[in-house]
Amino acid sequence: MSISLQKGQQVSLVKPGGGTLSRVRMGLGWDAVVKKGLFGKGRPQTIDLDASCLLFDAGGNLADAVWFRQLRSKDGSVVHTGDNLTGEGEGDDESVQVDLARVPGNITQLVFTVNSFTGQNFSQIANAFCRLVDETTGQEIARYDLSGAGQHTAQIMAKVSRDGGGWAMKAIGATASGRTFQHLLPAVTPHL
Repeated sequence: MSISLQKGQQVSLVKPGGGTLSRVRMGLGWDAVVKKGLFGKGRPQTIDLDASCLLFDAGGNLADAVWFRQLRSKDGSVVHTGDNLTGEGEGDDESVQVDLARVPGNITQLVFTVNSFTGQNFSQIANAFCRLVDETTGQEIARYDLSGAGQHTAQIMAKVSRDGGGWAMKAIGATASGRTFQHLLPAVTPHL
């Protein structure tokens, strides 16, 4: 059963029958708002949202980043499945897969961000969401709605952090501005 997360809400990544999740996927989906033309006819926009996963150590230092220019973490525990330049299609437009059991012990937090590489703000984006899926079963664990008009060009979606022997996910939903994850680092820091 999937949980619809609200901003700031946290969910433990412990399986219902006990044990912790070992492989998860953070999926990002979106559509471009259709612009109305002179005679009311709509034309599609091209909006390139990018999902990124930032790996932080216990000191809050950025240890690695997985994004469209680096599709795999240095240790191979986090993999980006590829860059979608338009948001066209059904379901997840971009995905980041995480093998939680392989994440190095010095990494304590994984922060997932989304930014508009083409620079459009979120008032031009519809049906945007991020979701966490148990990769071993394909079951959606949690979903966070990213839609909502605004002049921001990025969002800090969620973080997955070590929680005792397992992991927990927290929906952040903080708005920011920037075209790549590097621009978002000052906005990410308060959420570590």
